[in-house]
Amino acid sequence: MSTAAEGSPPSATLRRVRVRVDGTVQGVGYRPFVYRVAAELGLAGWVLNDERGVLVEAEGAAGAIETFIVRLRADAPPLADVSGVETEDIPTSGEPGFQIVASERGGGATAPVTADSATCEDCLAELADPADRRHRYPFLNCTNCGPRFTIVRGIPYDRPATTMADFVMCDACQAEYDDPGDRRFHAQPNACPACGPRVRLLERDGAEVEGDDPLRTAAQDLLDGRILAVKGLGGYHLACRADDETAVAELRRRKHREDRPFALLVADVEAARGLVTLGEREVELLVSRARPIVLARRLPEAPVAESVAPRAPDLGVMLPYTPLHQLLAADTGVALVMTSGNVSDEPIAYDDGDARERLDHIADRFLVHDRPIATRTDDSVVRVVRDRPLLMRRSRGYTPAPLELPIASPRQLLGVGAEQKNAFCVAKDARAWPSHHIGDIKNYETLTSLRDGVAHFEALFEVAPEVVAHDLHPDYLSTRYAQEREGVELVGVQHHHAHLAATLAEHGETGPAVGAIYDGTGLGSDGTIWGGEILVGGLADFERAGRLAGVWLPGGEGAIREPWRMACSWLTQMREPLPAAFEPIAQQRWNMVARMVMTGVGATSTSSAGRLFDAVAAMCGVRLEVSYEGQAAVEFEALADPGAAEPYPFELQPIAPVIMNPQPAIRALLADLAAGVPVSVISARFHAGLARVTVEACTLAAQRAGTDLTLLSGGVFQNRLLLELTSAGLQDAGLRVLVPERLPPNDGQIALGQVAVAAARLADA
Repeated sequence: MSTAAEGSPPSATLRRVRVRVDGTVQGVGYRPFVYRVAAELGLAGWVLNDERGVLVEAEGAAGAIETFIVRLRADAPPLADVSGVETEDIPTSGEPGFQIVASERGGGATAPVTADSATCEDCLAELADPADRRHRYPFLNCTNCGPRFTIVRGIPYDRPATTMADFVMCDACQAEYDDPGDRRFHAQPNACPACGPRVRLLERDGAEVEGDDPLRTAAQDLLDGRILAVKGLGGYHLACRADDETAVAELRRRKHREDRPFALLVADVEAARGLVTLGEREVELLVSRARPIVLARRLPEAPVAESVAPRAPDLGVMLPYTPLHQLLAADTGVALVMTSGNVSDEPIAYDDGDARERLDHIADRFLVHDRPIATRTDDSVVRVVRDRPLLMRRSRGYTPAPLELPIASPRQLLGVGAEQKNAFCVAKDARAWPSHHIGDIKNYETLTSLRDGVAHFEALFEVAPEVVAHDLHPDYLSTRYAQEREGVELVGVQHHHAHLAATLAEHGETGPAVGAIYDGTGLGSDGTIWGGEILVGGLADFERAGRLAGVWLPGGEGAIREPWRMACSWLTQMREPLPAAFEPIAQQRWNMVARMVMTGVGATSTSSAGRLFDAVAAMCGVRLEVSYEGQAAVEFEALADPGAAEPYPFELQPIAPVIMNPQPAIRALLADLAAGVPVSVISARFHAGLARVTVEACTLAAQRAGTDLTLLSGGVFQNRLLLELTSAGLQDAGLRVLVPERLPPNDGQIALGQVAVAAARLADA
């Protein structure tokens, strides 16, 4: 308990209020802030954390009380996000002084748990100061920065409910923690070299590497070309120096990651400018407290190994977000590969024993520490499109910030997401908590990560789901997980409707809206594979107002791994000859796929925009086979010359549902290939043509539905060029355009869409 200076006016002038403060107000120094404001104004009373947020009672002169209420929102600490301040006048008590009192429990938990926050400037100054007792201490933090979500095990957010519970503060740290005037007042992870976590450098066999400073030794290992497993904030990274082709190629070989780009860690913005082109928005994201990986156009002269991002136009760059990463970046002085600590398709390692077992054949040494990680959390990824952030992966630094549902649910909900880029979402009343990135649920390890994550969120936010929403696809492991839950009502939500609903929900809209939902795969309500959809609807329901023309998907998953199969499908359907790009494909294999297309045996119909991109990329010889989803489309987009954007013609069949037929565009593309037109021009013309026909289809659907609201979502709209062209065209047509901003347009938003649909249907029932 802490008490401010006493002093109050005569009882005749007193006013006492009870104030409820909602929002992100725990773990961000909000209680000490309230304490200091009350002391400045000479108020009596108390402040505490509870399951909803912060509760205050304040007593003093009427004018001082009014000022106090205004400042609770206006002057809130940097990491706080006050969503509501409710006041109620209550009888005065005449108590002396103002106190911070122990947290209360009771009732349902709705207080947002704070996302992890990058090290603040004050802490960085201490880290670099040889005279400071926390000089080079890799776990320093304060009320304004440091670990939150990744260390919290329960709420209220107090030290006993975190993974710092076993670290007893020394006298000096305890004095800071107890001093309302100190920057570390009630900073729950507060620690120093005398009492807090420590870092060690280990050999593969677990033996500790000798040396006074494990971080300096680790930095020298990296400079010498070694690969290190580094325990970070939400899991392990695998690190090596980014300009060492031998080291990067060896990391890629050991990790079984053929082509997908590696993320890079650099010391500061100037170092990032030596690798990529940065605009104002990219810089804002790089230095933000979330510290995501920012995708930006790589410079031709960027001093990184070719194996960092083979054939990729962008590099993913991030700045240090913990003191440990800050020291590694400063001690090495070079860009470092800092990629997820896993083997491809597995979840990242975060438990020490599991990391030693799974990464033993990848890492030469392990840089570890003894602060447990409560929740496995990948780095977030973002790029800038239309001068706005577009999240590609929402995780560390953003999770678990809640979103408000446009329609409150009368029952508690769980959305289990899809199979690709899975994230789940729990919800009650009008508040939804989308989870961190789980990954592609194709194996037991990732499914276990989903189950563990759901259990953690249910406990953290005291949600007991009565209704579980899931994808229609019966073979998704997330769907099977939903079906295995006992005592719940199941709600199936069509995949693309979930994209539509998620985008509406994050913008506080209920519809109706016209949505162009373009992705790779989603089971349609007619049993075919959708992915190039024009939907009209709201949260509760939808209709399919249009689509891309259907084509056979030959060989199922095989067509995703081998884009030439989709090219074969289109060319066979159109009776077009083979371009030169397909000479490497054996005639026997081509004929086998062509027979699938002609007979429909071993194939299913699809309207997928993602698979259309695969087909045209293969026709142009960009990529006949891929090692990760969307690779062909990414490389095809990268080649586009924006100055050569005369659109290819798509046929629009206007009878509802409208059909967008790409055959004329494909024929024009083949003619350009035969004439020797550069692929850069072909790519630009294809993007422009698809954008134009999408605008035409959406405009027609909007007129028929009597709405001016449109939206763009689905993984294909991670394509910056397509998103920019389509959104500009819709705006030029006089339509409002929504694009996902707080969640990714890919399947990372599906779970929010599922709970938004379920909430709307339950409210209508």
